Amino acid sequence: MKDHDSSPLNDFIEYPADEMLNRSEDFYNDIKRRHSVRKFSDRDVDKAVIENCIKAAASAPSGANHQPWHFVAIHSSEIKKQIREQAELHEQGFYDGRAGEEWLDALKPLGTDASKPYLEKAPWLIAIFSQKRGGLDIEDRNTNYYVHESVGIATGFLINALHSSGLATLTHTPKPMSFLNKICQRGDNDRAYMLLIAGYPAADATVPKHAQTKKPFDDIATFM
Repeated sequence: MKDHDSSPLNDFIEYPADEMLNRSEDFYNDIKRRHSVRKFSDRDVDKAVIENCIKAAASAPSGANHQPWHFVAIHSSEIKKQIREQAELHEQGFYDGRAGEEWLDALKPLGTDASKPYLEKAPWLIAIFSQKRGGLDIEDRNTNYYVHESVGIATGFLINALHSSGLATLTHTPKPMSFLNKICQRGDNDRAYMLLIAGYPAADATVPKHAQTKKPFDDIATFM
């Protein structure tokens, strides 16, 4: 390995083999309780919780450590209303045929449609943006590498952090999402990646049975 500035790895914790197994089982049993919900309570969530979850997301690995992401946490009722109006406008065209029959058929078991009341109801929306250029300093304009992969990993960290904090989430990707740049005041270097809804589930929240069906383990993993 070429010479580079580095620090000792002093925060790694090694667990006994039996504890490793228990921790892996505990994590699986916890994360499998995470469900996408489409009915949210309007109960408020402390801003500090959202801040900590975004910090966790920002600890994700990224290409060349450029951290090509920006998170806009939205609590304002006015801004959430704007987002809902724009999202439903685009979604209406999607469900009216722009998506194509195959895609619409795939969505039917989930019961989704163009109405997105949770965009106003939930206490927090987190707009996630990827960045084409950047670096460690805000003024850097270097090429960012593996942007899609990096932001995808960070988004996974964020979903896990919110779930671990006791919140429900929903990923939302209206097509197109460019209206988020304007509403969130992000420039041309940013591209809307995903809108994440976060809050408490409503008392009558449900989970589609279709979403609870997971592929058999042998279909998704191979050991060699």
